[in-house]
Amino acid sequence: MPSRRTAPTLLRSSCPIAGALDVVGDRWTLLIIRDLVSGRRRYGDLASAEEGIPTNILADRLKRLEASGVIDSKPYQQNPPRYEYGLTEKGEALKPVLATLGVWGKQHVRGTRLPEAMKAALSHS
Repeated sequence: MPSRRTAPTLLRSSCPIAGALDVVGDRWTLLIIRDLVSGRRRYGDLASAEEGIPTNILADRLKRLEASGVIDSKPYQQNPPRYEYGLTEKGEALKPVLATLGVWGKQHVRGTRLPEAMKAALSHS
């Protein structure tokens, strides 16, 4: 089966923060990673997140994350082809980033809470 990955994009600078933002710095990507950490694995599960990610953006971000080596996919159905997604070792390394953002958001953004599934998933990292 041919690879679903695409060629990685060039970084805009050698700054590691800029490089990280090139991979995960848009408004949706860390939410997708959050959902994968929480146990969502299939496209429909990811699409049903409360933030309402448009499906075309979800498909694009999944392709980008796979091309960047942050997630991988494996088919669970052949006709039509459907995939399950999971974090790679590189993706798992983002858990402390998510935990820190969650704590910061809870402390500084009124009305937010860290979902129980996220607390449980991050406590096992």
